[in-house]
Amino acid sequence: MDSKTLQILLAMAIYMVAVIFIGIVFAKRANKNSENYYLGGRSLGPWVTAMSAEASDMSGWLLMGLPGVAYWCGLADAAWTAIGLALGTYLNWLLVSKRLRRYSIRANNSITLPEFFSNRFREKKKVILTLAALFILIFFTVYAASCFVTCGKLFSTLFGTSYTSMMLLGAVFVLLYTLLGGFLAESASDFMQSIVMIIALATIVIISTINAGGIGAVIENAKSIPGFLDFFGLATPVLGEDGVQLVEAGKPVFGEASNYGLLTICSMLAWGLGYFGMPQVLLRFMAIREEKELKMSRRIAMVWVVISLGVAVFIGIVGRQIAGTEHLTATSAENIFITLATSSLPAILAGFVMAGILAATISSSDSYLLIAASAFAKNIYQGVLNKKASDKTVMTISRITLLVIAIIAAVIALDENSIIFKVVSFAWAGFGATFGPLMLFSLFWKRTTRAGAVAGMVSGAAMVFIWKLGISKLGGAFAIYELLPAFIISSVFIVIVSLITPKPTIEIQEDFDVVSAK
Repeated sequence: MDSKTLQILLAMAIYMVAVIFIGIVFAKRANKNSENYYLGGRSLGPWVTAMSAEASDMSGWLLMGLPGVAYWCGLADAAWTAIGLALGTYLNWLLVSKRLRRYSIRANNSITLPEFFSNRFREKKKVILTLAALFILIFFTVYAASCFVTCGKLFSTLFGTSYTSMMLLGAVFVLLYTLLGGFLAESASDFMQSIVMIIALATIVIISTINAGGIGAVIENAKSIPGFLDFFGLATPVLGEDGVQLVEAGKPVFGEASNYGLLTICSMLAWGLGYFGMPQVLLRFMAIREEKELKMSRRIAMVWVVISLGVAVFIGIVGRQIAGTEHLTATSAENIFITLATSSLPAILAGFVMAGILAATISSSDSYLLIAASAFAKNIYQGVLNKKASDKTVMTISRITLLVIAIIAAVIALDENSIIFKVVSFAWAGFGATFGPLMLFSLFWKRTTRAGAVAGMVSGAAMVFIWKLGISKLGGAFAIYELLPAFIISSVFIVIVSLITPKPTIEIQEDFDVVSAK
């Protein structure tokens, strides 16, 4: 290991020690009871609420997946996805945050998402609770796998070591950290990590643009590639038989730009729908200490999101100018951020920038693991299997569940050719379609029934799998992002089934009226 690699490793080690220190500081408060462990005792301030929500949401996908998409096929896919995410972020904070914070307290002080849905409909047989918890386990295991893939790619690229060993090392670190401190440690560290992430993005885009010869040179290079800088066209890398992009005269080869129609744009914008069902974000709404502070949180979150997404997309564009022949597959393209950082910065600074990727990965994976563990321990074990279980027993089961989920996620992540963007997009669609429509109807339509809720969750989740694994293979208009049709199907099922089943009880309607009247 040379001097440069050692300096990078040292900088990242300093960062990891800081993260562990935060876990130790919050461990005592976190382990006081399950509400503190899972929801931080509803004590988050507006800055921590906003920044931790966005950091846990974006994950390593922001620094590797999104720049990789922009680098590989140009502006359109990445930009429309970013626009959809920004719109979804704003609408989620504007429409959902206050009412969910208020309703979660009214619904028997719910501290997890499955618990909220179950209490919202005052169910005695915990069907909604069990289904919601199971879907969270499934999709968050996939999500956690995407984070472990990020760790593996990061460390194996930096240090020239085995992908598998580095992926497993990252998984162990995240697991130990999450076991230690729970939601409070997770949220506090996510606040720090959101700052590291945006500094890393800004540093790389500024220095890389200068090294590329300025914005003019970057734009000129992008324009020379058919469709690369179009909002309504898509660059098409020409691949050889081995699946690697061809290079001629020292330049990557592109074919004619492909069409980018309205349906494709709607498909990318549909990413924004995912926010209405994203547990790691929705839990922050429930955890803030004062409802009135959500307005400030919304403003903070939007500034962070717009800057981060815009810079991440531009990094991919700059990368084509600086390292256009270094990454010749879609999988390799996701390493463009690492390449720019290590080639543009002194080793010690590159290490701290690399910590930005680690920050993004940890901030998401600890959220995914914690929420998935709570889904089983709090909702299935205590809510269904052993209703008399003590807080101490629930937290023990939670930690065992964390270990099992981490192992399964690590097995899924063993494929080093996994494309982070695709893994994340599937899990994102799963949450968006399973919980998004149900969240909106639960908060804003009094006529929603328990049967409608079950039908909406099951149909939304099922359609994600059906569309992704079956219908999308037909191509053409059917190749749209599975979240859009699944979200629509879930909404239709909620409305139809609610209308053909008996109205909610007087108690349920009174809960709705009390929450709506404030």
